[in-house]
Amino acid sequence: MKIAIASDHAGFKYKQIVMLYLKNKKIEVIDFGTNSEVVVDYPTYIKPAVMAVSQGKVDRAVIFGGSGNGEAMVANRIKGIRCAVSWNVLSAEYARKHNDANVLSIGERLTSSDDLPNIIDAWLSTEFEGGRHIRRIEMIDFET
Repeated sequence: MKIAIASDHAGFKYKQIVMLYLKNKKIEVIDFGTNSEVVVDYPTYIKPAVMAVSQGKVDRAVIFGGSGNGEAMVANRIKGIRCAVSWNVLSAEYARKHNDANVLSIGERLTSSDDLPNIIDAWLSTEFEGGRHIRRIEMIDFET
């Protein structure tokens, strides 16, 4: 599995933690930045990481910000992306199980660093249930 990872300044610490965690699990990680806590505009880093998912260059992406909301909004503007904001294990599981989320957004200001490994593991290991959820995914992935 190949994972894109990106953050703004407010999610930089968590990006570093998760990047190391994934690498220790022998998962290939492509870092799209940012590379410090210097204030930046999050779309600059989030969009290229998420585009890599949309273009099939990576399997999934994990993105970080202060709340994770703005980052998710950027991600969800890109065709074929289903990004969920997650703050705990259950939200990460449901993002995969019911929504087939291919991007996970985490807010550093809203999530405990102690929970990060379990959130990431839940999101990576949970399978999409399919069934009735397929119809809903098709409704999300519409053309405008």
